[in-house]
Amino acid sequence: MRFSGCRVLREGLTGNTGWKPHWRDPEPKAEYDVVIIGGGGHGLSTAYYLAKNHGITNVAVLEKGYLGGGNVGRNTTIVRANYFLPGNSEFYSHSLKLWEGMEEDLNYNAMHSQRGLINLFHSDGQRDAFARRGNAMINQGDDAVLLDREGVRKYLPYLDFDNVRFPIYGGLLHPRGGTARHDAVAWGYARGADQRGVDLIQQCEVTGIDIENGRVRGVQTTRGPIRAKKVGIVVAGRSGQVAAMAGMRLPIESHILQAFVTEGLKPCIDHVVSFGMGHFYISQSDKGGLVFGGDLDFYASYAARGNMPMMEHVMEAGMTLMPMIGKAKVLRSWGGIMDMTPDGSPIIDKTDTEGLFIDCGWCYGGFKAVPGSGYSFAHLMATGNHHAPAAKFRLDRFRTGRGLMDEEGTGAQHNLH
Repeated sequence: MRFSGCRVLREGLTGNTGWKPHWRDPEPKAEYDVVIIGGGGHGLSTAYYLAKNHGITNVAVLEKGYLGGGNVGRNTTIVRANYFLPGNSEFYSHSLKLWEGMEEDLNYNAMHSQRGLINLFHSDGQRDAFARRGNAMINQGDDAVLLDREGVRKYLPYLDFDNVRFPIYGGLLHPRGGTARHDAVAWGYARGADQRGVDLIQQCEVTGIDIENGRVRGVQTTRGPIRAKKVGIVVAGRSGQVAAMAGMRLPIESHILQAFVTEGLKPCIDHVVSFGMGHFYISQSDKGGLVFGGDLDFYASYAARGNMPMMEHVMEAGMTLMPMIGKAKVLRSWGGIMDMTPDGSPIIDKTDTEGLFIDCGWCYGGFKAVPGSGYSFAHLMATGNHHAPAAKFRLDRFRTGRGLMDEEGTGAQHNLH
């Protein structure tokens, strides 16, 4: 079943009776070539690219809840490629290119909107740092425009430019940055994987990983044992718990990152805006709600909810940046369980157990990395070789200290990345 304008029009005129389920609901088979643990954006995109790029279709994605019920549906939907350090820069550039072709590739509307992203700066030092970042982005082949104060005012006239504590000096514009509909991304990859023969198995929690003579043999689940030649762990904030089933201790802490949405408003914010001194970021959804967030809740937790002090902190930052939003009613908030590495960069690598692979540690970058992560992880699982854009995301960098990628220069503190 392919989507098209004519198909949508025909279904609208005939009562929408011709649509079929987007994916099957199969029973798990006794054995697969590949089992992916985790039915979020990264797990679904991995399964899709295993089938599409490598012809590996005897694949099962195991999700303990429902597809897309984790972080891929609990984020602020921002898509960007404005990273600075070698390793991160190449990867997110590759991921953004996949975003730009995703809807045609999947034949699914992910509502990808390249509305532009502006990172504000508020001091001479921040200006220098963003100028350097912008030059690195351009050298990588991406886009960046350094704006002065009046340049920012042209795009964002509603900001408080004369705030005494945080005056706006300018901003770094990333024109190809923007947003996408998070649920639609998960649904599109699920649909694409299913069409290529992948089994998407919901309500199937993994309770153990079977290892024999240093090689993975399969997994234990709430729906029975499943044998597999290869197993990929792609479970975001639960990475430490699942890896422990294989006797691994990962350099991961799990923290909660809250996000918020207001009532629907008339269009007022055309871009994604990031406040350089308050770690606040905001955009407006297609339904009119202002979607915004800020810092992590600064304690380790597996609860998909946040605390009141961080809510207050985020609201204060928003009001400092743009007082105009003060009367908007907040409809709801939610929390995603973030898998934080010490250097703020992810892990895509083999493990010491043959046939067992790990994809985790995405910190604040998980949603924007969905296509690139799946593409690179599928390449690694299929070929045994690291995909070039993700070649520096090695697990052993935390053991040796070589190749650490501290994107923000804040040192080995999980909660600061």
